[in-house]
Amino acid sequence: MDNLVAARAQMAISLGFHMVFAALGIGLPLLMLISEGLWLRRKEQVYLDLAKKWAKATGLLFAIGAVSGTALSFELGLLWPPFMKFAGPIIGPAFALEGYAFFIEAIFLGLYLYGWKRLSPRAHWLCGIPVAVSGMMSGVLVMSANSWMQNPVGFQVENGMPINIDPLQALFNPSWGILAVHLTLASYMATAFMVAAVYAWGMLRGRRDRYHNAGLTIALILGTITAIAQPISGDFAARLVAETQPTKLAAMESQFATERSAPLRIGGLPNVENRTVPFAIEIPGGLSLLATHDFNAEIKGLEAFPREDWPDVALVHIAFQVMVGSGLLILLICAIYWLLRWRKREAGKWLLRGLVLSGVLGVAATEAGWIVTEVGRQPYIIYNIMRTADAVTPAPGIWVTFVSFVALYVLLAVTLIWLLLRLATGRPVDDADHEGEHAKTSRPDEEASGAASA
Repeated sequence: MDNLVAARAQMAISLGFHMVFAALGIGLPLLMLISEGLWLRRKEQVYLDLAKKWAKATGLLFAIGAVSGTALSFELGLLWPPFMKFAGPIIGPAFALEGYAFFIEAIFLGLYLYGWKRLSPRAHWLCGIPVAVSGMMSGVLVMSANSWMQNPVGFQVENGMPINIDPLQALFNPSWGILAVHLTLASYMATAFMVAAVYAWGMLRGRRDRYHNAGLTIALILGTITAIAQPISGDFAARLVAETQPTKLAAMESQFATERSAPLRIGGLPNVENRTVPFAIEIPGGLSLLATHDFNAEIKGLEAFPREDWPDVALVHIAFQVMVGSGLLILLICAIYWLLRWRKREAGKWLLRGLVLSGVLGVAATEAGWIVTEVGRQPYIIYNIMRTADAVTPAPGIWVTFVSFVALYVLLAVTLIWLLLRLATGRPVDDADHEGEHAKTSRPDEEASGAASA
């Protein structure tokens, strides 16, 4: 295994694990905040139970995410020193600001977790706002650095090194806003459907109580909103890719020839040698319309670029199909669920199974989206500036760090799953116990202190 293959494999596995931790770390604080807000408004204990459960999961994910994120920062320096030497002064401000967001989240998460009995209910809820906002901002700031790698601006190159660096232009690069919105929506969407899957699974096992229904409903409200908004942000992202990374767009749709009214391909297995896409369903003019909003627009095919500048066409195309297909299937499941709710009918076993599947689809869409983003940029680590092969470390023994970091992430994943399974034990307190609490006290903070943890 040479250094380039080992380094890329290590980053792929590390990012694959970390993306799930990061998405949950962004999405769960918002669900926790919504649930506690509903408790403050409606005084229904079930919402406090959910908020406490989700707060514990948030604390757990924060710890796991901190470890996996720290490991990733070490990997950047260990595996890609030429890249860090070139890009460090440019993207450093984004990572520095992300560090501030991380510290703010840590401070207020501590106040939130340990403030149930020590703060007034409203003050406690207000402490959750910086947790949700800073968690989201961490992802947005990291995306600033990643979007700069996709669309590098704010510097000039002299003797192979950047000069005249404009850190603000690099930070607020043209791709940042669109990709940051797309990432944030994807994180909320993936989290919402993973959470919905947990409560749907509980209902399949006979737990059709108020606690599981409320958890499922809150998750699906957030999931449905983001699932509807995501294709809209995806439309902006596709047009951005068409403008700034035409080779990536061509790989996404396996568009080999340059042509007007380029078709949109659904499915298919690209054959790079023959430059065909067997088994694909083609919608004439669809790609031109989606990429430019012009049915007759010309789309550059892969043949317009040197063969050595092509990404892995088959992998990018299939990942793009998985991302879009997962999103559309999730929307269909949501539509069926809300139609039954509107008709005041209970979700049956097949729909609940579909909701469990939606959790898997949410993760699949997130992972596939990152494959499209990162593999589609290849063979460049900084698009059109630095090739990935030129950025890898020349040091020997990369397979040692590959094995050790993979073992670390597998251990983190197993630990997280085990702890979350222990946390997902159903409703913390029975209804009868809550009725007793309400009979004893009318103060929300005293009700909160009486709720047992799961």
